[in-house]
Amino acid sequence: MKPITEVAQALGLDTAALIPQGHHQAKILLDAIREDGTRGKLVVVTGITPTRAGEGKTTTTVGLTQAMGRLGKNVVATLREPSLGPIFGIKGGGTGGGRSLVEPQDEVNVHFTGDAHAVGSAHNLLAALTDNVAQRGQIPGFRPEHITWRRVTDVEDRALRSIVTGLGGSANAPVRESGFDIVTASEIMAVLALARDLDNLRERLSRIVVGYTDENAPVTAADVNAEGSLMSLLRHAILPNLVQTAEGQPVVVHTGPFGNIAHGCSSVVGDRLALGYADYVLSEAGFGADLGFEKFMHIKARFNGLEPSAAVLVATVRAVKYHGGSAVRNLETPDEAAVCRGMENLTHLIGVVRATGLPVVVAINHFPTDTQGELDIIKRGCADAGAFAAVESRVFAEGGAGGIELAEALIQATDGPRPNINYFYPSDASIRDKVLALARTVYNAEGVNWSAASRRTLRGFEANGWGGLPVCIAKTNTSISHRASLRGRPSGYTFQVNDVRASVGAGFIYPIAGNIVTMPGLPRVPRALDVDAKGNILGL
Repeated sequence: MKPITEVAQALGLDTAALIPQGHHQAKILLDAIREDGTRGKLVVVTGITPTRAGEGKTTTTVGLTQAMGRLGKNVVATLREPSLGPIFGIKGGGTGGGRSLVEPQDEVNVHFTGDAHAVGSAHNLLAALTDNVAQRGQIPGFRPEHITWRRVTDVEDRALRSIVTGLGGSANAPVRESGFDIVTASEIMAVLALARDLDNLRERLSRIVVGYTDENAPVTAADVNAEGSLMSLLRHAILPNLVQTAEGQPVVVHTGPFGNIAHGCSSVVGDRLALGYADYVLSEAGFGADLGFEKFMHIKARFNGLEPSAAVLVATVRAVKYHGGSAVRNLETPDEAAVCRGMENLTHLIGVVRATGLPVVVAINHFPTDTQGELDIIKRGCADAGAFAAVESRVFAEGGAGGIELAEALIQATDGPRPNINYFYPSDASIRDKVLALARTVYNAEGVNWSAASRRTLRGFEANGWGGLPVCIAKTNTSISHRASLRGRPSGYTFQVNDVRASVGAGFIYPIAGNIVTMPGLPRVPRALDVDAKGNILGL
């Protein structure tokens, strides 16, 4: 690894803007964000609907960054911070793989610069301040049972999903039912990801709703006098983090909102910073194009001047076969018929991206078991669906050298002025109309059914003046529908909304479709990490 000061200097960053965190990582002062109109080309990296086999979206993003660096381009990748929960659960580390890695991967994956801890501490401080105000009756009509703000932890712990707090007598009150979510599901994490500066962070934090009075009036973080204390814990967490790829290109890793509860994208300040120094910024959006990409466009890009020039959509032969009906155990067995059937998922998502006006470059992440016949089916299907190009990527095995053809295709796709963006709904449409537009365009549903409870809750949100906020659909990541078991391109169904919640500080309403868990549980055999004699983490 290069010293982080060398990485910054090569990008054109003044080292006076760095707050080094050891030799190979640093925080960057917000003053380094250029406001002079200088701007590179932003590319959003998304993917096919995820499968248990893994598609390698981060690996592709990092490898493509390395490939563009080999072509002499000044390029930066902007990624979310990995969450500790999945690292010890099923997913493992979130820094790529093979020869396309973010370094130092052990630091980025575990603790990093403390941002996630700051978010968790701020979230739980707000919970404590809210409990205190309710217990002491300092806000008329605001009682403990009206608190909606839960607590968070960064470990997957299903036993904390539903709990009772305050047991053991009046000194430990208030007694109330509550629960824990994972830190990445915290609204404060989403707020941090979307804040443009410290003033905007303070304003967003003050709007967070922690509960309601007897008259159903919202109680906010400002009402419990919390925003100043939260700012003291988050003043450094808002600063983006600089690290590097395995080949020395700069990577900004910052914030990690959940991809199916929140908007699943790295920070606004990270993208704004990178765009002022790089020719190309590759920004990854969480999960598939029906989640991360859609939310990137309607929540992150639309309100922050971050409209991209193109999209890279990552797919694999294995994922296409899975959506064509193959069992996970058979994904390494050649099956051109399953590839043909599964292409309906990939071509649908190509259509979703193209509907925004962006050119789509499909990156086919190569596996040794891929056959030429299967690859040809995917390439023909992508061409028929209107993709700008469909290119094999071998960045896992070969690093940047394995992504040269992909990088060249992306450069061609972004040649010329930035495209005019088409959004799927007017910003002033009603919440129900916004959800209907997404259900029909993105989820391929015929309509939307709102439960009676969700309709009542939504009427209350509209009465509070929140009806004009964008929507952030919370749904499964394993299907374009609300049902996790439906592969491919489900059709002829009704999209089911069971609940609706408000993240007023983050600035969106999130309808909950199907059954969504905000606190994952550990698998039967959790991932085991270890440390060698020199203190290096093994098993990431």
